[in-house]
Amino acid sequence: MTDEQVLSATRLWLEKAVIGLNLCPFAKAVYVKNQVRLVVSQARHADDLLEELDRELDLLVSTPADQIDTTLLIHPTLFDDFLDFNDFLEVAEGVLDEHELEGVVQLASFHPKFQFDGTEPDDITNYTNRAPFATLHLLREESIDRAVQVFPEAETIFEENIRTLEKLGHSGWQALGLGSLGP
Repeated sequence: MTDEQVLSATRLWLEKAVIGLNLCPFAKAVYVKNQVRLVVSQARHADDLLEELDRELDLLVSTPADQIDTTLLIHPTLFDDFLDFNDFLEVAEGVLDEHELEGVVQLASFHPKFQFDGTEPDDITNYTNRAPFATLHLLREESIDRAVQVFPEAETIFEENIRTLEKLGHSGWQALGLGSLGP
């Protein structure tokens, strides 16, 4: 799969699911302003991906938010297994600590086989965090704070997303043209 195909699939997911279903009410504003940096990683090993994460963190914090507000570091092949990716996230969080970015940058994650603890693999609620590829989302804390001021009930987003996906169901998800993003 080419980088352009990976980017195209990721943009479709952003436009149809994240923005289209309003799973993240803050995403549209930065996306339409072209402030979302999409990076396809070709890392062959987790250590290589950590080096890319280092570079992306440095770039994000050294670039004004009106140019790059958030970064999606996408890896199309390294983490087929969700549990391996989940284990990697602990190490990735350590990179934020090494950069002394606690309270500055937050790390979120998406995976095509994302599964909340206590759910079945095909549970539609898992789709809130499913993306076409393993993805590290680097968010500026100050941007989150600004967004929360506009949407003060931010803590209700997760529950609303669950209701949206339960109403949509698997057939509705399929109708979005995103594929199964599941097991």
